Amino acid sequence: MTAAELVLLFAAGVGAGLVGAVAGLASLFSYPALLAVGLPATTANVTNTVCLLFQGAGSVSGSRPELRGAGHQVRRWVGPALLGGAAGAGLLLLTPEGGFERIVPFLVAAASALLLVPPRPGTDRPPGRGVPLGVFGIAVYGGYFGAAAGVLMLALLASLPGTTLLRANALKNVLLWAANAVAAVGFAFLGDVAWVAVPALALGLLLGGRLGPAVARRVPARALRVGIALAGLGLAVHLFVDAWL
Repeated sequence: MTAAELVLLFAAGVGAGLVGAVAGLASLFSYPALLAVGLPATTANVTNTVCLLFQGAGSVSGSRPELRGAGHQVRRWVGPALLGGAAGAGLLLLTPEGGFERIVPFLVAAASALLLVPPRPGTDRPPGRGVPLGVFGIAVYGGYFGAAAGVLMLALLASLPGTTLLRANALKNVLLWAANAVAAVGFAFLGDVAWVAVPALALGLLLGGRLGPAVARRVPARALRVGIALAGLGLAVHLFVDAWL
């Protein structure tokens, strides 16, 4: 791998880390960058998941202010996230390529559209029992493919009663980090990881992920919600063209 390619991966990692911590769209930058340096699709996907572990570490560290008082929510949903990440990684390792990726554009588009729905008034009513199942399903998707799993998780958590967008974003960072961690361990031992690409991309993701929550605090909540939704719809179009055309 050339020096120029390593610089490209680092720069893409910084952008991916920023966008991932704020909007859950890290793979919008990191996955295409891995393809651009010549990695096959499956290898790029596996390598991307391993590198996203560093983005998660940075974004969780930067989200500590928003996570104060959220310990009970983390404890309630981290189990489904871990199980889902493991199931998704196993699914990728055991099944041939193709098919599932064709569903991705529609999932991303639906999640992005959901972010445009105004949040419900705050209430003390506890979240429904379907939330752990939703977390598990999104974590399965994250472990299998990863791109835009953050959009799906953010849409789920932001729709919960009484949850601010910043709190939902912080919880999303924790839960996806857990799911990615399990998948990354599986891929490290059983997958075709392009280790030569990992240091540059991972360092950029760690830096961008650490800075992302601070950026999110300085953007008005409504503008952040609309911006995330539009970015997600743009990614849905991009994924649709790649998968169907």
